[in-house]
Amino acid sequence: MDFKDSPDEAAFRAECRAWLEANATRKTRPDQVYGRGLNAEQLMAASREWQGRKAAAGYGAITWPAAFGGRGGTPMQEVIYREEEGQFEVPPNAFAVSLGMVIPSLFVHANDEVRARYVGPALHGTELWCQLLSEPGAGSDLGMVRTRAERCTDGRDGWILNGQKVWTTYAQFAQFGMVLARTDPNVPKFDGLTSFFIDMRAEGVEVRPIRQASGEAEFNEVFFNEVFVPDAQRVGAVGAGWKVTVTALMNERLSIGGVMPPGLWKTAAGMMREAQLNGASALADGRMRERLADLYLNAHGLWLLQARGLTALGKGREPGPELSIAKIVGARTLQDFGYLAIDLQGERGVLAAEEQGEAWRLVEQLWFGAAGMRIAGGTDEIVKNSVGERVLGLPPEPRSDRGVPFSQLAG
Repeated sequence: MDFKDSPDEAAFRAECRAWLEANATRKTRPDQVYGRGLNAEQLMAASREWQGRKAAAGYGAITWPAAFGGRGGTPMQEVIYREEEGQFEVPPNAFAVSLGMVIPSLFVHANDEVRARYVGPALHGTELWCQLLSEPGAGSDLGMVRTRAERCTDGRDGWILNGQKVWTTYAQFAQFGMVLARTDPNVPKFDGLTSFFIDMRAEGVEVRPIRQASGEAEFNEVFFNEVFVPDAQRVGAVGAGWKVTVTALMNERLSIGGVMPPGLWKTAAGMMREAQLNGASALADGRMRERLADLYLNAHGLWLLQARGLTALGKGREPGPELSIAKIVGARTLQDFGYLAIDLQGERGVLAAEEQGEAWRLVEQLWFGAAGMRIAGGTDEIVKNSVGERVLGLPPEPRSDRGVPFSQLAG
């Protein structure tokens, strides 16, 4: 692996940096967080506006084909832009799922009319999409989806949708959503699924935000009660919903970079230098330095895994399954940073940013958010199974549901 920018990459980095300098404010501290005093609606409005500015400048979807409004760039260029953007105070990216998972599925599986209507507004931030996958009984195993879509029997060309989804990011702000639903319970579980997109304001769609420990409500429950979905909003063939979903998940896996905040271990070192332990700087304590070393090694190891994946992409290959390790390492490292920061504050570690000061907001965000990372995209246990089977070559776990109709599995 060559960790230095090529001449073309260096030129692109300089271009990104110049645009960001002209359009955003550079951070004065690595732990600086955008949006102090803004509520969720205001943050979303800022994210939409920033996405529109990026799209107009050619940075909104760097790896998308030019025919769809992208730059036709490389994954490395995408990561370079993220690295540079991380040095500036910009709104949170509310479009990671919309542009990183849902719309790429439309590229592959939707018809020309759908792509012509929906891709542009999504790219420019005027329309937000959510991904309606997980359910209370179908999280890491999406083959157990119970939300059902049944053909209309009243002469309308469409489907009636009933069921529930959960942990749907930004559903309360989304204009549209991609739904994975069961259309045939009498075939094996992955064969009876079909994908649709829906208007999130359609009659019968109910969104209930889930209040998180941080006080935020990024995730939602979504209920479908006799929702009519025109057949024109079916994505892919009937029974091919899992293929559509895999396209979205593969694009999620290829969205490498940006997992670890820039210079996180340096932020931790600064906290240790300022904190007092036994009458001296916490940095003088060997146990604390050991925790800092672990944080640095994990962050650096994660970067090396990402670099390996980027090298494969740059050579036209698909990244290997070892990139699944990155999610486990990243979530655990962010949690360890939170533990360390709180421990360094002693009894004051239980206080919120309102009492601790602006620099504590990053700790709050990572402390509350990292636990969710250990569930999103497959729990740690599921991912470890995948790594064991596909990377280490261990025997697969017994699967008693192979080839069994879903109707015989659902209790």
